Amino acid sequence: MTKHIFVTGGVVSSIGKGLTAAAIGMLLESRGLRVRLQKLDPYINVDPGTMSPFQHGEVYVTDDGAETDLDLGHYERFTSPVTNKNSNFTSGSIYYSVIQKERRGEYLGKTVQVVPHITDEIKGAIMRLVADDVDVVITEVGGTVGDIESLPFLEAIRQFSFDRGRQNCLFVHVTLVPYLHAAQESKTKPTQHSVGRLREIGIMADVIVLRTERPLGPGVKEKIALFCNVDKQSVIEEMDLQHKSIYELPIVLIEEGLDKVMIEKLSLKGNGHNLTEWMKMLNVLRDPKQEVEIAVVGKYIALKSAYESIYEALDHGGIANGARVRIRRVESEDIEKSGCDKLLRGIGGILVPGGFGIRGTQGKIDAVRYARETKIPYLGICLGMQVACIEFARNVCGLAGANSTEFDKNTEHPVIGLMDEQKQLTLMGGTMRLGAKPCMLANGSFARQAYGQDSVSERHRHRYEFNNAYREIFERHGARFAGLSPDGHLVEILELRDHPWFLSTQFHPEFKSKPVKAHPLFRGFIQAALKHSQQKA
Repeated sequence: MTKHIFVTGGVVSSIGKGLTAAAIGMLLESRGLRVRLQKLDPYINVDPGTMSPFQHGEVYVTDDGAETDLDLGHYERFTSPVTNKNSNFTSGSIYYSVIQKERRGEYLGKTVQVVPHITDEIKGAIMRLVADDVDVVITEVGGTVGDIESLPFLEAIRQFSFDRGRQNCLFVHVTLVPYLHAAQESKTKPTQHSVGRLREIGIMADVIVLRTERPLGPGVKEKIALFCNVDKQSVIEEMDLQHKSIYELPIVLIEEGLDKVMIEKLSLKGNGHNLTEWMKMLNVLRDPKQEVEIAVVGKYIALKSAYESIYEALDHGGIANGARVRIRRVESEDIEKSGCDKLLRGIGGILVPGGFGIRGTQGKIDAVRYARETKIPYLGICLGMQVACIEFARNVCGLAGANSTEFDKNTEHPVIGLMDEQKQLTLMGGTMRLGAKPCMLANGSFARQAYGQDSVSERHRHRYEFNNAYREIFERHGARFAGLSPDGHLVEILELRDHPWFLSTQFHPEFKSKPVKAHPLFRGFIQAALKHSQQKA
């Protein structure tokens, strides 16, 4: 029978449940076990697709077109399985499904209630990942124990553990042990209260993972074991990595013995660790032979998680080149105020990521022009490609006022326009061009050289596209359409022929990058940035 690990959080939000769940998956997979991961989110939105990055952070996109929580990115970067629409459920999606069933009369006149109907729907969502080729399903429950919106999910996993057998389920509770500087000691009471709240709901924590800024020592762990009713080896210290990479976390948990505890408690048959590739990657991170600085010019820079996959993919590109990547985070609106030279001088490469709305757009366009004119390697992603087209149209092709209809519906030169299939849509959620789509690569292009193949599949999330009426004038002035949809209609990749490395994509390559297997475009971008920096040195 497939085993289940449930990861819950206590005391504060953003405690690190997602990374802990991802690291648990990696540890079990390294022992030869087949894992799948999913996230249950308590908010009422059907998915995060309509939420501001400042509210939610990055929206991660799966191959099958689901807009999901950013923790799914951690799952894919730490483990090999590809996530899908069954890997993320929200309260909104659960209630929406139940209401649709009620409208169809599937409950045969019964009063629809949280228990059993909502909880049954949640249990059904968990079961969607159960299969003959899955040894362990790891389910992360978003939010914090004690939150009112989390209660149906916690009740559902409580019921689930009895339905499937308590011996087949493991509860891992991630909680905080704060250090009070005035008292000069770490305090266990928040953890005790959090575990107590979990116990009131009917869930007994099997493993307690302690997030802490400072080493705790055996005395603190023994106290928590005693007061929280777990054995000492099941109290796991997870200290802040501080200046270390998040990819060190599995090694920290191995040293704490977490994988052994899980295998023993679930009666799993795991092999010895196979960490060869992971350790090679960590060795490069720990002792890089060179470094390069990359500017990320965006409009959500204030929130690091808004570009989570971008930052991680840049690190992966550095690993593939034996280099440390230093990231200079630049607000596009600051460029509008202070200019490019002040904020981008001395940089090895410039990356402009995706986004929505006109705010900060001119700053991104200015950054593209700076990269083009100074021959700095450039990687544009989604909106980063669209602003590259606008800049090229205005300043190279001589199309004054060229713009996207997203920003100016009456522009004389709409080089970027709303896709035909988007024009009749009225709903915002889940209606963009989403998921994996094929792309054909042009011979002699930067993209073809980076990928080393003629066609690829990449994930999309956009409503606007390049206007094909401008293809001829773009090509005449030095643009290269290096990637097209199989029917030749949609421009997926734009390059500049007279530039050392200038590439922009309509898709999101960052979603397919891993620390042990950097995405080809990020590997190529960092390689070009290193070369540029060395030439300028």
